[in-house]
Amino acid sequence: MRKGLLIAAFAGLFSFTASAVELKGHLTQGGLVTGQIEGAKSVSFNGESLKLSTNGEFVFGFGRDAKTNHSLSWVDSAGVSHEQAIVITKRDYKIDKITGVAKKYVSPPKEVSERISREAVAVRKARQVNSDLRYFLDPVYKPATGRISGVYGSQRYFNGEPRRPHFGLDIANKTGSPVYAPVSGTVVFADADLYYSGGTLILDHGHGVTSTYIHLSKLDVKVGDEIKRGDKIAEIGATGRVTGPHLDWRFNWKNERLDPALMMQDTLANKK
Repeated sequence: MRKGLLIAAFAGLFSFTASAVELKGHLTQGGLVTGQIEGAKSVSFNGESLKLSTNGEFVFGFGRDAKTNHSLSWVDSAGVSHEQAIVITKRDYKIDKITGVAKKYVSPPKEVSERISREAVAVRKARQVNSDLRYFLDPVYKPATGRISGVYGSQRYFNGEPRRPHFGLDIANKTGSPVYAPVSGTVVFADADLYYSGGTLILDHGHGVTSTYIHLSKLDVKVGDEIKRGDKIAEIGATGRVTGPHLDWRFNWKNERLDPALMMQDTLANKK
């Protein structure tokens, strides 16, 4: 087996080419990486087989608390095995510790626990899609205008107890403000009333990459719709468990939660 080493000294956008493999993306926690190996018979990331396009393209990502050491391996057209070690950077996240919070605001009432569980299963199922779409290779644009009011990775402690980290980028604006598709895809989930996230949409961009839009006041699309970048898909709202109107925008690669800010171009999605 032929081995190589790719070390990340920074969290910025990178491009790496060595022999037959080309990688682009962010080598850091929350980052997404696309790759191409022409003629590859198979590609694996940390021992997990990756979907390959007909052109040898693939994608993988790193979660919020991903370890720093990873491995990319592939078998070339001649049947020779290769392995590339990848080292990513760790990130520091914003932590807020709040005391004196009433219990009713920390935990949901027991009577809605069954509903919460049922909705969580439906969302997880939608994110398991692993289609042949290749939109994950396209640039990602801003889905809405507004103030950035929340960032990926931040976490709150209520009365000393850690809550789930925030996995999205929050864009605050008034209810009814338009949300545009930041990249093309297919709608795989649409529900106007989930307990935690309220109006919720999930788009599939191919090879396990999905994007999620929550707290929406209006959904303009339905499951099965094919969406082009810049199409209006929804409107910002304050549905679900929120304190004010905003868009909570998220990205996933399979079960790994990614940072939309690392991928986002500054241009608004509908400015074609």
